Amino acid sequence: MPIGNITSQIFANIYLNELDWFIKRKIKAKNYFRYADDFIIIHQDEAYLNDILNLIDEFLEKELKLQLHPSKVSIDKFHQGIDFLGYVLRPHHSVLRTNTKRRMFKKLGKKYADFQEGLISEKKLNQSLQSYLGILKHCKGHNIQKQIEKIYTFRRPTESV
Repeated sequence: MPIGNITSQIFANIYLNELDWFIKRKIKAKNYFRYADDFIIIHQDEAYLNDILNLIDEFLEKELKLQLHPSKVSIDKFHQGIDFLGYVLRPHHSVLRTNTKRRMFKKLGKKYADFQEGLISEKKLNQSLQSYLGILKHCKGHNIQKQIEKIYTFRRPTESV
């Protein structure tokens, strides 16, 4: 079941609750964040992160019969940015990931074209736009917001005469 499906997200939260408990209570990791099946742990000591990575890997295999995806596991320097949930997180701010921004503009362009052709309502277009503007509130997205507001003016679809 794709993780984008709301049922999948609920099941992931229920199933991975044991992982949360293990990381927070047993390992006592302070800066642990998880959304569905994605998680990060922030710590200044690389050796500590390697040690707990092994513990987490063992726990997942033994207790939950899961494996970490090898190409998605990395230990990075926080000041260089951590790619998480469509954002790049840095110590004092976060920015929208480049691919996320590109995909957002592509989807908004499609929605706007559908609106101009009368395939979707102004309300539906505005709902999508507000959703994307909401995403930008969680990062340093002011310039992207200005771009969106400049590009997507609200005009009714033109009617043929």
